[in-house]
Amino acid sequence: MIVDCAIYRDGHRKDGPEDFSDALEEARAAGGFVWIGLHEPSEKEFSLVTEEFALHPLAVEDALKAHQRPKLEMYDDSLFAVLKPVVYEAESDRVSTGEVMVFLGDHFVVTVRHGEGSPLGAVRRRLEHEPEMLGRGPTAVLYAIADAVVDHYLDVATELQTDLEELEAEVFSPDGGGSRRTASRIYDFKRQILEFRRATGPLALPLNRLAGSGPFGAAVPYVDERARPFFRDVSDHLTRVNESVEGLDRLVSDILSAHLAQMSVRQNDDMRKISAWAAMAAVPTMIAGIYGMNFDHMPELRWVWSYPAVILVMAALEVALYRLFKHRGWL
Repeated sequence: MIVDCAIYRDGHRKDGPEDFSDALEEARAAGGFVWIGLHEPSEKEFSLVTEEFALHPLAVEDALKAHQRPKLEMYDDSLFAVLKPVVYEAESDRVSTGEVMVFLGDHFVVTVRHGEGSPLGAVRRRLEHEPEMLGRGPTAVLYAIADAVVDHYLDVATELQTDLEELEAEVFSPDGGGSRRTASRIYDFKRQILEFRRATGPLALPLNRLAGSGPFGAAVPYVDERARPFFRDVSDHLTRVNESVEGLDRLVSDILSAHLAQMSVRQNDDMRKISAWAAMAAVPTMIAGIYGMNFDHMPELRWVWSYPAVILVMAALEVALYRLFKHRGWL
């Protein structure tokens, strides 16, 4: 359950005691903070953390059940933030999401990770190599996590853009746009965009609150006001991501419309070809049917050259119809 537990003072790490209460008291006494990282804890395992850090039961419930939207909640003794890291799986060209819950207090940070799409290990190592940033306290941890998550969004958006270009080339290829596999790929890609949007879209409001921009000018408790420019930078990056996601969604909708239009055009071409061949087959059938009625008094029925003449007329009409349909583009 416990991935890592350490006390940080003046930007430097000190391994904390096993008892959470002792770690928190030591962090307060040293003027630092304790950072505890957890991975998919059970309710029983998380109860000790809840008691020691006085976490709000509603936030604890959200952290245990997961499947939350990105959000920022303020409680009496802590700040609760939810972020959804996104992972692009190159082998399957799919997008998968995880969840990171962050409890922030005056002298503690508790992070709860669900799923595999999490940057927390890399974030901790990066911060430990930046004492000046880590010395800003728990706010630095929240900023670093948000920055890592949003920066990875940009990487995923780039990968999806590449996939979209490949899909576009397939749709507009001479032989690929009409296959059922192409329609399935377009639908699947749209699902990936939807999954990505569920992670990036709702995060804009929490970051605006942390950045103190727009109508969210009030200070957020447990967050250093001097960190607002850093959160504004993350918010700007998220805006780029959301604009990219919107563009991807519009383009894939346009590609789907183009694919359906191509399918309709191909079907119309097929119907014209079938109609043309049917018309060409109907002419000799009609003539043969008339001369197959076995009447005695039919024109040129007993003429020696009547059979070759009828065959010649059929051939001439077939050639004339073929050239007409070819000229009109039906064949």
